[in-house]
Amino acid sequence: MATLIHPTAVIHPGAQLHPTVQVGAYAVIGDKVTVGAGSLVGHHVVLEGRTEIGDRNHIFPGAVIGLEPQDLKYDGAVSLVKIGNDNQIREFVTIHRATFAGEVTAIGNGNMLMANVHVGHNCSIEDQVIISNAVALAGHVHIESRARLSGVLGVHQFVHIGRHAMVGGMARIDRDVPPYMTVEGNPSRVRSLNLIGLQRSGLADEHDGQTMQLLKKAFRLIYRSGLTLNEAIEQLELLPENAHLQHLQWFIRQSLMPGRRGLTPGKRTRDDG
Repeated sequence: MATLIHPTAVIHPGAQLHPTVQVGAYAVIGDKVTVGAGSLVGHHVVLEGRTEIGDRNHIFPGAVIGLEPQDLKYDGAVSLVKIGNDNQIREFVTIHRATFAGEVTAIGNGNMLMANVHVGHNCSIEDQVIISNAVALAGHVHIESRARLSGVLGVHQFVHIGRHAMVGGMARIDRDVPPYMTVEGNPSRVRSLNLIGLQRSGLADEHDGQTMQLLKKAFRLIYRSGLTLNEAIEQLELLPENAHLQHLQWFIRQSLMPGRRGLTPGKRTRDDG
């Protein structure tokens, strides 16, 4: 154990580290923190609060995880950060715990958060998401699996970013990003299907290409047909049954519910849906 933890690291007696965890110089690990097997905690990393970190995570130098949220409503309640397995959390990433008692800022499995990413309170990042350098996520942002966020962009609080979506660099994301789409610009707009991402994920070949063809039809209905959004949704329901198409329909309906951020627009003849 002593050979895996640098002598300058400060580890609270209440922290729980698996015997295979490695901790670098001047790292600080507070009470109630747990770190799973095979994880690497780099030098000058700070882990505080009720932070649960799974197995085989690599936390690079200068990252700060589990501190109080940047939320004036926070009253000292016991809230959490939960991080799954096999994540790369690069230099100077900040991940804040949730605001109210029992709430969670959650990160799944196999994600890469590049340098200087900020994950605000109550965010939820699913699996195999890549977030590039200097991206800031405000509170309550939800990012579905396999989404890709390019560098130096901001995401407004309560925004929902769909699976397999691609967000271009330096965009301003203030509305929900539909799954399978490419979004870029300021103000941001849906530009196309995320064709490269879908090909890399294998969806282009799923069911002998039928999934890709259905998603292309869905894109044309939503963004190129001139139909209102509600009319486009009705037409989507007439297409053959497909799990990815059903998820797209569900996502759009959720975005249109009262109190939600609404859907990122695209090039539409009418956008009054």
